[in-house]
Amino acid sequence: MTGKTSCNILVRGVNWIGDAVMTMPALKALRIANPGSRITLLVRPWVSPLFEKSPDVDEIIIYEDKHKGFLGKFGLAGMLKKKDFRMAVLFQNAMDAAVAAFFAGIPERIGYARDGRRMFLTKAVPFDSYAGGLHHIEYYLNLLEKVGFAAQYSLPWLHLSLDERLWAREKLEHMKRPVIAINPGAAYGSSKRWRPERFAEIAKRVINGINGSVIIFGGPSEREIEDEIAGEIRKEAGPGYPGSGAQRAELMLMAGKTGLRELAALISESDLLVTNDSGPMHMGYATGAPVAAIFGSTSPALTGPAGRGDIVISKAMDCAPCFERECKKGNLACMDAVSTDEVFDAIGKLVGSVKAVFFDRDGTICRDAGYLSRMADLEIFPEVKSLSKLKENGFLLIGVTNQSGIDRGMVKEDFVKHVNNIFMAKYGFDGFYYCPHHPDKHCSCRKPEPGMLLNARADYRINLKGSFVVGDKELDMLLAKAVGAKGIHVRTGQECSSLHADFHVNGLNEAVSVILGNVRGK
Repeated sequence: MTGKTSCNILVRGVNWIGDAVMTMPALKALRIANPGSRITLLVRPWVSPLFEKSPDVDEIIIYEDKHKGFLGKFGLAGMLKKKDFRMAVLFQNAMDAAVAAFFAGIPERIGYARDGRRMFLTKAVPFDSYAGGLHHIEYYLNLLEKVGFAAQYSLPWLHLSLDERLWAREKLEHMKRPVIAINPGAAYGSSKRWRPERFAEIAKRVINGINGSVIIFGGPSEREIEDEIAGEIRKEAGPGYPGSGAQRAELMLMAGKTGLRELAALISESDLLVTNDSGPMHMGYATGAPVAAIFGSTSPALTGPAGRGDIVISKAMDCAPCFERECKKGNLACMDAVSTDEVFDAIGKLVGSVKAVFFDRDGTICRDAGYLSRMADLEIFPEVKSLSKLKENGFLLIGVTNQSGIDRGMVKEDFVKHVNNIFMAKYGFDGFYYCPHHPDKHCSCRKPEPGMLLNARADYRINLKGSFVVGDKELDMLLAKAVGAKGIHVRTGQECSSLHADFHVNGLNEAVSVILGNVRGK
């Protein structure tokens, strides 16, 4: 089915926030396999904000309560029929999804053969032991693969605008760094929740032990949990400490105060998310935030955080995973076995403290030859030698380059790696990241999206807020803005100016001087 002609496709999305995040790679794969098609997503209203800025979705239809029941199904089917969908991909496993697609007259209906709905599907994919053992990201990709679509694995990516990122950064600007986000709730049930007093202990150790700050998230129904955690913190801090609804440089209470996209932006601006297995956990790694996840009654093999370097803290128990909403033994032994020391150790492993300077490649540290594909066209700028001064002052040197020529078939991937390795071997670069994707794939790693920097943060424990991005293009400066680094625009490439740069220089020597001067001036 790869490379289908234009087609009007309906996707029935799932109802839980975490599951919805885990469908994102499958949605992307569906888009890549059907580049000329219109993709419409049918989802519940509380899930829809996750997809508002997704380039893989053309339209969102809200599945409302009025669509429930026999008459509601026929009303929904009639509305869908008018849109002339030619294919329905059912990520939701329920009979409901298949029945609606059937009565809407959609000729091709794809889904897992679950919930007794095989007769309503034209392509029913077996739900066998293999599918049942997959991480849910792979579970949805497997559905597409089994019916003939190329479904390459990728991580979920929740697309945030620069305005959303800047809003969240301003919201947190008075907070001490590192900012540790805590999500103590879990909508599924109490069996997935670590005890509030233990989250409170972690919060106190962040505030007093590493001089950081804490932001607590949750839904409106989880304010009581938030109040309990804040109360434990107040006991130690004294009677003058703020209560629920208040904020200070060390604590912000946000349960029930954010929409889904605001929550995503705030998590992305935090230095780390400590969380139970929950929707916000999945949003965490889908925004690139480091995640320390506490598991008990559920399985990290099926629904664990998938981000680079994310840490799961759990204990092997005879009764776990049980997948029960409430502990039938009444003791939550699986959660209680996870100690605060283990969780705090995970924080220490994930919080970035290393400073780095990120360099664009073509036009910044070597001449921009268009799609560089021959060694004869590689001209490294002599001023690259001055970058050793940055290393002497404790900075890592990291290269980040867009190389869509690989996807376009114009540049060999091995050649890109060879050129990048020259900078590592001869000029002291500590790492070099590249994005091989075509712009139409809307990946998380193509600048100005911050995926390459987020990977480097995970690999080297980098403090992005204390780092710099040096490049010759506006997209490099937008990259710096996306992560809160300082942007230095060099006039050595195609673009002689930038609206988003923090500094403008004529070459690498000046860039080095600006960086060292900025550090010494603090």
